[in-house]
Amino acid sequence: MIIIGEKINGAIPSIKTAIAERDEALIRERVRQQAAAGADFIDCAPSTVPELEYEAMVWLIDLIQEETALPVCIDSPDVMLLKRVIEEGHLKRPGMVNSVNEEGIKCETIFPMIAGTAWEVVGLTCDKNGIPTDTDKKVDIAKSIIDKAVRYGVDPEKLHIDPCVMALSTMGASMKDFQDCIRKIHEYAPGVKITGAISNISFEMPARKYVNSGCMAYAIEAGLDSAIMDPCNMDMMGTIYACEALMMKDKGGRKYNRAYRQGKFGQKK
Repeated sequence: MIIIGEKINGAIPSIKTAIAERDEALIRERVRQQAAAGADFIDCAPSTVPELEYEAMVWLIDLIQEETALPVCIDSPDVMLLKRVIEEGHLKRPGMVNSVNEEGIKCETIFPMIAGTAWEVVGLTCDKNGIPTDTDKKVDIAKSIIDKAVRYGVDPEKLHIDPCVMALSTMGASMKDFQDCIRKIHEYAPGVKITGAISNISFEMPARKYVNSGCMAYAIEAGLDSAIMDPCNMDMMGTIYACEALMMKDKGGRKYNRAYRQGKFGQKK
């Protein structure tokens, strides 16, 4: 499982304040915590007003790269900002672009830039009409994004399709929708990875951690490859290690046992 650490996000109140006040210490601490917990990428999502987003993102990127050698996932709905950040060379190494979709020319802007490189990219299953609630429509959008990536020469294994996990509180079949999307997209393009912001499913639910852990387990069974999540959440990390062992993705549970001994779940460090 590829873990995209989600904790450097301006939608989180403490991070929003840290960005506004340029609180380096808090950002550095959150980066170190996620790196130590097992993140593969550190998400960088200022989530601020458009006129301040570029400056905030560059500031965050610099801090992240000073604290860890992990690749950065640059995260913004503004595709031209993502393009600018890549072109100006703010990243020391290729990371991940989050995200493109079928609205406007997002795919056409990013795919030519990253083709033939080590950059990875997230494709959301939405278009000018927003996020569809129909599974087949989501899959059709995913197929279109995949086909464009192939045409532009993007390695399918560098593409992560996000079927946009829906909230259980508003869509009772949200888990089935997610599983069906995972399976159908893998059937169409086995090399493409499937990702998702797992915690979306528990929005406005009580005791959210149980819903999130259950969603993770069912998603892994369906073929989930990566997740945008908090790697410091021991319940979620324990679920991942256990599911991978149970599904024979971790022979003999070696990773499970090692992670437990390292204190990544089940006990305090």
